[in-house]
Amino acid sequence: MVRHIFPPEDHIPLPPPTADVITTACDYCVVACGFKVYRWPVREPSGGMKASENAFGVDFPSFPLQAWVAPSQYNVIMHKGEPHHIVIVPDKQTKVVNKMGDSSMRGGLLAQKVYNPLTATKDRLLQPLIRVGGVLQPVSWDFVMDVASEIAVYVRNKFGANAYCVKTYSYQYIENTYAITKYALRHLNTANFTFHDTPSDVTSTPGFRDAGFDNFGPSYEDWGAADVLMVCGTDPYETKTILFTQYIMPAIQKGMKAIALNPRETSGIAYMKKMGGLHIDLYPGTDTLVLGAIARVIMENGWEDTEWIKQWVNNKWESNSGFGQGTRNTPWQWRTTWGKFQTKGFADYKQWNFSQPEYEPGYAAKIAGIDVEKIYLAAAMLAKPNPDGSRVKASFGIEKGFYWSNNTGNTNAISSLATICGAGGRSGRVIGRFGGHQRGGVWGGKLPRNKSPEKLPGRRRRALDVDRWLVSGHTRLAHVIGTTWIQAMTGSQGLYRKFRELTQGNPHQVNSFEKEKIINTLKNRVDSGGMVVFNQDIYMRDPIGARFADIIFPAATWGEENFTRANGERRLRLYQKFYDPPGDAKPDWWIIAQLARKMGYDGFEWKDSNSVAEEAARFSRGSRKDFYMVKVAAKKAGTTLHEQFRKMGTEGIQAPVFFNYKTNKLIGTKRLHDTEMGLEELAEKGLENGPQGANIIPKTLLAFNTHTGKVNLQKHPWSLFSDFHQWIQPKEDELWFTNGRINEIWQSGFDDTQRRAYTMQRWPENWVEIHPADAKTRGIESGDRVILYSDRVPCFKDTLHGSYEGQFQFSELLAKGHIELEQAAVTAIAMVTPAIKQGVLYSNMLDMRQPTNALTARVVDNISGNYNYKMGVARVKKMSESPYKRQFRNFSFVPRNIV
Repeated sequence: MVRHIFPPEDHIPLPPPTADVITTACDYCVVACGFKVYRWPVREPSGGMKASENAFGVDFPSFPLQAWVAPSQYNVIMHKGEPHHIVIVPDKQTKVVNKMGDSSMRGGLLAQKVYNPLTATKDRLLQPLIRVGGVLQPVSWDFVMDVASEIAVYVRNKFGANAYCVKTYSYQYIENTYAITKYALRHLNTANFTFHDTPSDVTSTPGFRDAGFDNFGPSYEDWGAADVLMVCGTDPYETKTILFTQYIMPAIQKGMKAIALNPRETSGIAYMKKMGGLHIDLYPGTDTLVLGAIARVIMENGWEDTEWIKQWVNNKWESNSGFGQGTRNTPWQWRTTWGKFQTKGFADYKQWNFSQPEYEPGYAAKIAGIDVEKIYLAAAMLAKPNPDGSRVKASFGIEKGFYWSNNTGNTNAISSLATICGAGGRSGRVIGRFGGHQRGGVWGGKLPRNKSPEKLPGRRRRALDVDRWLVSGHTRLAHVIGTTWIQAMTGSQGLYRKFRELTQGNPHQVNSFEKEKIINTLKNRVDSGGMVVFNQDIYMRDPIGARFADIIFPAATWGEENFTRANGERRLRLYQKFYDPPGDAKPDWWIIAQLARKMGYDGFEWKDSNSVAEEAARFSRGSRKDFYMVKVAAKKAGTTLHEQFRKMGTEGIQAPVFFNYKTNKLIGTKRLHDTEMGLEELAEKGLENGPQGANIIPKTLLAFNTHTGKVNLQKHPWSLFSDFHQWIQPKEDELWFTNGRINEIWQSGFDDTQRRAYTMQRWPENWVEIHPADAKTRGIESGDRVILYSDRVPCFKDTLHGSYEGQFQFSELLAKGHIELEQAAVTAIAMVTPAIKQGVLYSNMLDMRQPTNALTARVVDNISGNYNYKMGVARVKKMSESPYKRQFRNFSFVPRNIV
């Protein structure tokens, strides 16, 4: 490849009319805007300025909202071994998701993520690596698979399947997640397994699951169909830009009011306030109190939706027969029959709420640090009848800032509040997650929960906590796939030290290129109590790959293979391959298949990614992503599943998908729990007389995911969390510490702050927002380099066998010596701003250079087993002025709450 094929950034070639046009979707946030890739050989002429001379059919210069190409939307790739130009732009013809072809900043930079050795992507992993003499050395796939499979079989046979940990993404592409979970859960059958954002394989939103709500039941249109929208723990503008600008913002302009629960006033929240909305600027972790108090005010005034409750909430008798959940042998079933959360219907919930002193509005407001009038105003906005007696239509959306700061309590409380307001599966009255990652998970196996050693009182098995299992010394092989395990978990500096001890700190280090000596050395390491690490990724990630991995598998990713997945409204699309994977990189499903076959497992003989997707289709049945009927339609048409999806372009189809045998059409599903779906819609799906052919009708199509199909109204006892909240409250000169996303940076910044010039310049280091009053007392100004530090990072250090009452309550763990206090410190650039609540610090959640999860508590929610990632405390001290304070070429210190 020669340099002359790369034009300067002030001139971008236009695609000619003969350019290949490939449809795909954005690889970043959950919204998944539709994009088109224009590809043509470098050796052929590019397009011209006249409409007849380019693939857009537009005269350039173009008009606003017409086709346009920015330098950041252009690149050069290899396709079939030959250099090709590519232009990646939003699909201007799409009528769904990013209608008319809008995009966020993240999506607008997609062309920059593709591999090009003359750009910042040049450090992609290109071949398998094995660490020899402390240095990662390139080897062949055959060589690395011989070593990896031998060690994997040795660990499994000698120490048991639970000694082999698989830590992987849950969100990526269906082909990959299916292959990984088939390998880990069905064949390896390890309980030492979890996803990128949890220490154990559990639901992120236990309250939703127990109530019967699907996380992604609503369609995007539903978020703009309410009279009032409650937004908890996120700003959709910052984190899901197009969802805000195309669905929520236009609705606000037409009169919809918004209520935001968030310690920060960001751009989106400032806009909501300007347009008559309400910002409840509460302290981290106090959402349960505020929501319970709002619910109390609604019930005191008789503003609850009586008709909805009567029709769609489990009553005393339905609750008593298993709390609407049937048998009690799974976590969501025993939680709802435990007595701590179960109610006998609305009257029982009302009596319980009124008996809890913490839900008295004045008390709740005091602990949350808010004006009590905000509780009364929120209750009136959500539920006070209109002057004509009609009900307000209220919807409820949550994200990580909410459900990761009192995981069980918050999700129980929002479910109950939404239910008494009549929110379920009706247009303008929905409840769900806004979403973070896209939804690419189809499970090829189930977690063998019975192999986990942990229990709660009674026959209540907990999913194995992989962090504590590793810290306790039980993990001998850690297989890390596409995730930054250490930085993404809480108390991350302590976790780092344990990784280092088990790998670098072990005396058995590979110093020979001979295959048998490598294998024997790694066997000796696990025999001596150490750990071997496999890392599967697209870049070398520090520290998992760069420091601790013994074996690196180079992965192929977006654009380098045909993949499928869904977005936040369950819209399935094909993300088409449009260029060659770099070097010897292979898709994750292929890597897993080779390893599984070497280990002697059958069922991994896939010839391509379509073969994996077609097998996975059967395992999607009955789920929110059910696409089995797309496969049925494809076979009926004599084509493949991937080809069927390709024909749907950027529109795709919303799952669950049905096939009408009369009309020969595939029909999607706008929303789940659609209690108002009529016979006409059922007939369109071919379901008017029940399921036809291979179609199935999941309960969640027309009702809720409980035994009865009705909603479980749940208690949300503050006492399960209050001892931890009381202990962790800031003392002396400490401040609350929390973290989250910011618009310009996706995930760990692997595409942004490390490989894109503008973002690298805009955010060259980690940063922390601090209120002016807190900054003044500490002598801190915007642009100062500060240190955030704490000697009160509580870490749950043991894997507990057996159980006794209250064992996982924080005060009990502390008293019995299961909690150790660690020290942690990170540096950041101060941003003094009134946008953050006084008494609270806020930083990027996953800056790889200075990971602030080091300051948040590594203590699991005592019911769900999730971390409360957003809960920490820190002291902050000025170290020096940074060079950014007076240069004005990098950080902007303008507050983000500008409308």
